[in-house]
Amino acid sequence: MRALVLDRPGGPDTLRIAELPFPEPDVGQVRVKVAACGLNPVDYQLARDGHRDWTWPHVLGLDVVGTVDALGPGVTGARLGARVAVHADLRRPGGFAEYAAVDAAALAEVPAGVDAVTAAALPCAGMTAYQAVVRRLHIGKDDTVLVTGGAGGVGGFAVQLSARAGARVLATASAHNADLVRALGADEVIDYRTQSVPERVRELTGGRGVDAVVDTVGPESATAYLRLLAHGGGLAAIAGRPDLTAVEPFTMAPSVHEIALGAAHSHGDTRARADLSAMLTELLSLTAQGHLDPRVMRTLTLDEVPSGLTELAGRHVRGKLVAAVA
Repeated sequence: MRALVLDRPGGPDTLRIAELPFPEPDVGQVRVKVAACGLNPVDYQLARDGHRDWTWPHVLGLDVVGTVDALGPGVTGARLGARVAVHADLRRPGGFAEYAAVDAAALAEVPAGVDAVTAAALPCAGMTAYQAVVRRLHIGKDDTVLVTGGAGGVGGFAVQLSARAGARVLATASAHNADLVRALGADEVIDYRTQSVPERVRELTGGRGVDAVVDTVGPESATAYLRLLAHGGGLAAIAGRPDLTAVEPFTMAPSVHEIALGAAHSHGDTRARADLSAMLTELLSLTAQGHLDPRVMRTLTLDEVPSGLTELAGRHVRGKLVAAVA
């Protein structure tokens, strides 16, 4: 099969097209004939450092969409020919290839009316936002939430899901992305380049602060915005934990939630992997009903994936990039 491979740890420019043997599904796996695979920051981050469980050459790509082509031993909950999507195990060869072997427990069926490229934009970024907004922070109609990086993949989904829950949404974005982020559902957009985010949040909330923060930027950002929480508020850390010493103990009583979606494969059990399926099924349903915009900004060929990952590494991509493999 044709695949995009990494021969050793390195940047996106070290990826190359190669011919590999067809993968054979192991116990609990299915083989998927790949139609599309989403690009995510974790792809170039892992490529740079490699992973102790990889064998070489390795195939990247976590957000796999395609058709079930073969069933591994012990698989009973999947059917041949089904259109499926999955957030795959980063320890295993991924979806930047014509075929991929993936965990059957994590599969979600793609509903009619949702094409492969659209579905491939959902798993990593959409499920990360869903886990933060719905599962951890329980954002509702009486809440005010701050989302950082509102124009990005995770941030854009978090804005949409929070707005759909009825919350008042404050989001950070550059000025040229402000209209886009408002269109996703943000009530207020704060230009992090020209405005003090803490000062603006205090102004917009009358000094109270926010009930929740979804931080997609990093530990320093999470630490700074932890201080913006109202009493009993919560922060979901997507890109790194905040320093809890920034808040005096037994005052604000914040809750902090580390989001590590892929760890359902490496540190979870069958129940955790099945929950990946449940979350993705919900996102696919919302998309099919027109309630969620996956925001595919551009579709790439397999050969264009390295340049797409380089673009992602610049941290200014709006929405999602997806490789059409088939």
